[in-house]
Amino acid sequence: MAQLSKDLHRYFIETPPGDRVTLSDVLVLAGERTFGFLFVLLALPSALPIPAAGYSTPFGIVMLLLAVQLILGSQSPWLPAKMMKYPIALTRVQGIVKAGIPWMQRIEKLSKPRLRGICTTRIGRGILGLAIALMAISMMIPIPGTNTLPAMGIFVIGFGLLEDDGAISLGGLVLCLMGATLTISILYALSVGGTSLYDWLKATLKQVLGG
Repeated sequence: MAQLSKDLHRYFIETPPGDRVTLSDVLVLAGERTFGFLFVLLALPSALPIPAAGYSTPFGIVMLLLAVQLILGSQSPWLPAKMMKYPIALTRVQGIVKAGIPWMQRIEKLSKPRLRGICTTRIGRGILGLAIALMAISMMIPIPGTNTLPAMGIFVIGFGLLEDDGAISLGGLVLCLMGATLTISILYALSVGGTSLYDWLKATLKQVLGG
């Protein structure tokens, strides 16, 4: 199987399909790797160290729909025609892909088929789908700090599904757990007017860097 980073570079950078890109185009590129491929690509804009603004909510909705299908045991994804045909400017997609390729290549060096039951059995895929669904909901919350780490969790789980690598998917579950903890901390802090884990980490980093 060709590496995802090479596939994306060839399709979007070397021989782009046109001025616009739709999910229908992406599904053609995905082939049989649909669920993992879509999760990686849709989570990428929000998972980058400098997230691309404006994608967390719409892509979170799409990933929630896909995650529910994964939980229900679907082998191939279904999305409404309106979502499938929604166009995104090629230049925006190219910018995201270029920024994401180095991160993909790092994971690709570690990824290989192992612990396949986590990614191929109904129970394993159901657990991964549940984690993705919760993180997709978190991504839709319009509050700083509730989308980047959850998106990273989905991104890594997607890579595991893509390569039947249960170890990578387990790493994604750990990131999802961290993302859930951070989101709950932020929401709790907002509800009681206290300091969230997110705010505490920011303050700590400023102190460390300032020192």
